[in-house]
This record gives sequence, structure tokens and C-alpha cells, in this order.
Amino acid sequence: MRRLIVPLACLLVLGAPASAAPGDMSVATFLAKAEKLKAKGLTAMFSSDLKVVKREAEGAGDHYRARIAADRKAGRTPHSCPPPKGKASINADTMLAHLRSYPASRRGSTTMKTAFADLMKKQYPCS
Repeated sequence: MRRLIVPLACLLVLGAPASAAPGDMSVATFLAKAEKLKAKGLTAMFSSDLKVVKREAEGAGDHYRARIAADRKAGRTPHSCPPPKGKASINADTMLAHLRSYPASRRGSTTMKTAFADLMKKQYPCS
């Protein structure tokens, strides 16, 4: 059950409608909160940090989707070419591994918006 908490928050990036934060949290802060939630197991469901992590993930995903839509509308080649909403195959482990791939020295200055866009470019490059 412990493995369900972090995936829930991370997968919302790809499929949930947003009404949340813009995704400006740093990768370092997001990882710290996600690891803390993971360590709590099922009790993480009652943590206020779960909502914070969820909002950040949603905000990063919404920012990304808006960026792609704007590029397409303007006739520009988009940053990356993901499948339609809800069809992406990125899971929590992939997302967290990507966030951990940033050097510790950059995690504090890299936002979740940037990290999410980087992951999408890596996973779904335009051919």
C-alpha cells in the first residue's frame, strides 16, 4: 500500500484537471516531501503534504500542457510530442527517478515545471 501514495500524486500530473499551484516548487523540496510521504505509508493519506505534492504535480502538468497547446496553436514545433492526455505511460517511479537524476546542486534551483518538461522531452521527443 505504501507504493500507492507517491504514484497517486505523481500520476495526477498527467491526467487530472488542475486548479492547483503553478508548479514552482523546487525539485529538492518536492523530493523531500515525496520521500517523507512514502515513509509514512498509509498514514500519508492524512498528511497535509499530500495535497501540496498533488497540487505541485498538477501545476507542473498543466503548465506543460498549456505550453504544448500554445506551440501547436502558433504553428511551432512543440517542445515534445506526448500521447493524448491520459495515455502517457509515465509512472511515479519514472518521475521520481527523473527528479533524482538532477545533481543535488541543481535541485534547489530547478522547478517542477522545468523538471516535468524535461522528462516529457526525454520520454516523448518529436521525431
